[in-house]
Amino acid sequence: MTSLPQSLQPVLPDDGTAGALTGRVWLPDVAGPAVVAVRADGVFDISAAFPTMRDLWEMPDPAAALRAAEGQPLGTLDTILANTPSETRDTSRPWLLAPIDLQAIKAAGVTFPVSMLERVIEERARGNPDAAIQFRSQVHDLVGGDFATLKPGSPQAAELKKVLIEQGAWSQYLEVGIGPDAEIFTKAQPMAAVGTGSDAGVHPGSTWNNPEPEVVLAIDSSGRIVGATLGNDVNLRDVEGRSALLLSKAKDNAASTAIGPFIRFFDATFSLDDVRQMVVSLTVAGADNFRLEGQSSMARIARDPADLAGQLLNAHHAYPDGAVLFLGTMFAPVEDRDAPGKGFTHKTDDIVTIASPKLGRLVNRIRPTDTVERWTFGAGALMRNLAKRGLI
Repeated sequence: MTSLPQSLQPVLPDDGTAGALTGRVWLPDVAGPAVVAVRADGVFDISAAFPTMRDLWEMPDPAAALRAAEGQPLGTLDTILANTPSETRDTSRPWLLAPIDLQAIKAAGVTFPVSMLERVIEERARGNPDAAIQFRSQVHDLVGGDFATLKPGSPQAAELKKVLIEQGAWSQYLEVGIGPDAEIFTKAQPMAAVGTGSDAGVHPGSTWNNPEPEVVLAIDSSGRIVGATLGNDVNLRDVEGRSALLLSKAKDNAASTAIGPFIRFFDATFSLDDVRQMVVSLTVAGADNFRLEGQSSMARIARDPADLAGQLLNAHHAYPDGAVLFLGTMFAPVEDRDAPGKGFTHKTDDIVTIASPKLGRLVNRIRPTDTVERWTFGAGALMRNLAKRGLI
């Protein structure tokens, strides 16, 4: 069996610390978090200059500000990372957190044609994986065509909608998949996300669920995209399949949002065009020797990342502390794990690795939501802690 500590290395992007990498680390001596710069010579606490990630993201040039910030050395990344998994953690030493704090945690759904069809299948199967096999074939026959070339909101999309309605095959998921308005929902509360090396949660009552490997945009309060990271939008397919009105129950559970390992700000080494061409890989390694591998190519997204960011934050909706936005995934695992026709679902102690060359590796162990570390340090606790430390 592969353990979480064994799976963590390497965590950095392929070009190491060439980019502007920032994260957060828990400091036991002050009982609170620090904003850090990840550099070639170690991890540095820059909280004296930037008490919160929100403060850093609001700078005119976050990458330059990060590089210029003086900081206190906390040790090597390897040492901090090795101390992060709860099963082996020394609570007297620093460990890694998710690289966000006050930002709203939002997600765009049904942004890839493949995952759009899987959502239609979930809806028609009413969350029953046995029924999904029959409906998967039926939906593909009804829909047909190449959705990858169809622009959401276009006249061609409107014509397809008309045809599908006439066939009785229209779905609310097709509405947000090819209609003018994107689905953008709240994935979790600010401060609720877990980082690389931590356990991710799956509700023990779910019998059909999966990871969702995604690129996550970092967006400041003006709507400017300042960087990106990786995320796992853990999803309970049986719950959402019963009713789209159960989306919050399917998506927002303890430790069900994983983000990391670091925010990489845009600079000469990394841009939004890199995001647009990014390939995100997924590996699930189970204690039962099951192994699942897949990839999600951002080049096949139906809506441009900048368009999705614009639909999130605009003249009609403000986020004073900024936001992160999951961009969706084309990867919906359908391979059988146990009995034929049962499809994929998580098991306790699955090790999920989400990786991309420019963003590094996000690694989490799957545990039941009622056994993961309890989230107790929210925005109020952060403000009190920073005030006590004289940082605000």
